[in-house]
Amino acid sequence: MTNPDNASLKQIQHDQWAAAADGWRRRDELLKKGAAPVTSRMLELAQITQGSHLLDIASGTGEPALSAARMVGETGRVVGTDLVDQMLGVARDKAAAQGLQNIEFVCSDGETLEVAPCTMDAVTIRWGLMFMPQPRDCLVLARAALKDNGRLSLACWAAPEKNPFMSLLMQTLGNYMDVPAPPPGTPGVFALADPDRLHDVIASAGFGNIVLEEFELEAMDVADGQAYWEAISDLAAPIMALVNQLDATARGDYIVQVIKQADALKQGDRLCMKGTTWIASADK
Repeated sequence: MTNPDNASLKQIQHDQWAAAADGWRRRDELLKKGAAPVTSRMLELAQITQGSHLLDIASGTGEPALSAARMVGETGRVVGTDLVDQMLGVARDKAAAQGLQNIEFVCSDGETLEVAPCTMDAVTIRWGLMFMPQPRDCLVLARAALKDNGRLSLACWAAPEKNPFMSLLMQTLGNYMDVPAPPPGTPGVFALADPDRLHDVIASAGFGNIVLEEFELEAMDVADGQAYWEAISDLAAPIMALVNQLDATARGDYIVQVIKQADALKQGDRLCMKGTTWIASADK
């Protein structure tokens, strides 16, 4: 039976990301560019080839599922799942535009997946596990879906101070409202930033040969602070849920300060904001 508290947390996550789906559609090219190195590394670690079957959990608007579908070819198969069907609508449109016939997207809770056991060569989860109230439950099901010696590859954001493209928003917001630190274990962007906790969650689901890599990326490459604000306000659903609680005056002041602080990070004529993620891989 689902814990009522967990059900409430999932509903909040669902509603926030459903509201952000149109923004993610608008910013798809920016997202793909920033995340491409992570997607590439995850699929390399997943060891998929022509004919592989891949389960991509928390696919959102379609990555790394779509990239995987191009790699596995006509004899392979990719299944992408996500809690939010509005996000998957974007993914389905992209798959259709690319003419991909070997991929399907299914709206499903990552903690209650129904996948035939021992049917997948690999499972990927890019920046989705940390939003789940019970991430171990998801990984137990992921492991069950894998064939013997199947591979797990996932990404979770590292510490806030290593991700200024997100932490700038929260640090500035602290000047306008009380933003208490969430209790340990609360799902969110940085819920699995601690590598020890991430390792323990993966191990607790029965995986072996766990390796964690710290991976730096250019998370956002835009013209200036204004462009940063316009993009990040489309993408950062959990943070924008807090920003939208401010009254009109405070919200206007907050936006001005975010733009100013982002502009201060410019080098030359571009604003390239770094991010750092953990990429974990493991064997069944």
